[in-house]
Amino acid sequence: MSHQVRLEDDVYERIKANKRDDESFSDAVERLIGGHSLSDLRGVFDEDQTTEMRDAIEQANEDDRDKVRDVAERFE
Repeated sequence: MSHQVRLEDDVYERIKANKRDDESFSDAVERLIGGHSLSDLRGVFDEDQTTEMRDAIEQANEDDRDKVRDVAERFE
């Protein structure tokens, strides 16, 4: 099944500029929007797994901030 959609001219031109020769517009839009979204993972992980992942991400962010701070201090 196909659908008609209205696009602003600038949006259409951006898609057209990024469309590969061997792609349809639908293929290009699918590729450009990235396929799946994080919301597709809703319900896949239980609360403990989600907490563990969130904690790991926060720790990695903190470690990165510390490394950046160390490098910045070397240039002061």
